[in-house]
Amino acid sequence: MADFDPVTKAVVPAAGLGTRFLPATKATPKEMLPIVDKPAIQYVVEEAASAGLLDVLMVTGKNKRSIEDHFDRAFELEEVLEAKGDEHKLSQVREPAALATLHYVRQGEPKGLGHAVLCAKQHVGDHPFACLLGDDLIDYRDELLKRMIEVRDRFGGSVIALMEVPKEQVSLYGVATIEATDEDDVVRVTDLVEKPPVDEAPSNWAIIGRYVIDPAVFEVLENTPPGRGGEIQLTDALRTLAGYSSDKGGPVHGVLFRGRRYDTGDKLDYLRTVVKFAADRPDLAPDFVPWLREFLDEIG
Repeated sequence: MADFDPVTKAVVPAAGLGTRFLPATKATPKEMLPIVDKPAIQYVVEEAASAGLLDVLMVTGKNKRSIEDHFDRAFELEEVLEAKGDEHKLSQVREPAALATLHYVRQGEPKGLGHAVLCAKQHVGDHPFACLLGDDLIDYRDELLKRMIEVRDRFGGSVIALMEVPKEQVSLYGVATIEATDEDDVVRVTDLVEKPPVDEAPSNWAIIGRYVIDPAVFEVLENTPPGRGGEIQLTDALRTLAGYSSDKGGPVHGVLFRGRRYDTGDKLDYLRTVVKFAADRPDLAPDFVPWLREFLDEIG
C-alpha cells in the first residue's frame, strides 16, 4: 500500500439558505431541523466522529449562529437538569459538545458548494479531508465514510460516494462515468458532469453528499469558473482531478453505496426520514408503529 497522508479532518458545508423549507428556515437553519429530537447536523458530526475524524470545520453563513450554540456547552440548562437529577437529559445536552473539536468559518457569499469547500483551505492546509453535506444522512449501520477513507488510503487522490438512482432523477445530481476495478464496490471515475439532462447522462450513478478529497482541489477550485447555476461546482473541480496523476492530486475513485441514505433537503424525503427514524427507535417504536398502522388504515 502506498504511503498517503492520513485523513484526520472533516469539512461540513452548512451555509445554504434552505429555501425549500421556508418559512421554517427564515430564522432557523435547515441543518437544525429535527429528525425526531436531534438536529440533522448532529447526525453528520456523529458520523465524522465515528470514522475517527475529530477535527470538524463547519462552513456556515448568516443566521447560522444556532449551529454553534448547539455544539457548545449550555451551562445554565445543565445546572437546571443537574439540580433535577435528570441524568439522561443532562447527557443528551452535553453530548454535542463532546463529539469532536468544532471550528467555524463563514462563507460570505452563496457561490456554490465548490466555493464553500474553498473556504476550508486555510484550516485544512495541505492535507486530505472528508466533506460531508449536512442534508445527506447515512445510516450509522452503514459505515460508508470509513470505507471511503480505506479506499483513499489505498489509491490516494479523491474518493466520492456514488449511489444508483432512477434514470429520470439523474438531472438532480452530479453523475459519474466509471470503470470497474478489482473490488466490487470500488470504481475508477473517468468523468463527471453536474446535473445533466436525462438523455445526456453518462450513467445513473450519482454523487451523494460524501467525499474524501485531496488538497490539490483547492488550487483547482481557485481556477474553476462558475458552472451550472452560476456557482462554483465541486463536481467540476473533481472532474479536473480525475484526469490528474497521483503525484498531482489525482485520480478520483468512487465507492458504490448500496446502503441506507436519507435526504433531508427535500420536504417529502424529510418526512420519510423522520418516520423511519422514529420507527427504528426502541423508545418510540412500540407506541409509534401501531399508531402509524391505525392512521394509515383510517386514511385508506
